[in-house]
Amino acid sequence: VQLQASGGGLVQAGGSLRLSCAVSGRTGSSYALGWFRRAPGKGRERIASITTRGGTTYYADSVKGRFTIARDNAKNTVNLQMMSLKPEDTAVYYCAFTSTNWSARVTWGQGTQVTVSS
Repeated sequence: VQLQASGGGLVQAGGSLRLSCAVSGRTGSSYALGWFRRAPGKGRERIASITTRGGTTYYADSVKGRFTIARDNAKNTVNLQMMSLKPEDTAVYYCAFTSTNWSARVTWGQGTQVTVSS
């Protein structure tokens, strides 16, 4: 599986950005796609994910109500719509794939920088 992320950039606080991740390769039929981020001086955290079976979504408390994850099956992408951005959202964002669980085997895309200015 290969993942190619795009869409990062610089935005003012309160603004919006949309990240996209193109998924290619053999994924199988049951898997999950997610977005993680690593802020300066902090560890990588899962902020949103979605499963293929049932479309179950997960959001970290820090982004709940502001970020939305969605799959575009026609384009084979997973997107993260980010709204009401805050300076503390500044981080490198990574898309990720797992066919097991997030504590086991994970395939990572390259990171994309999101910077929110105050």
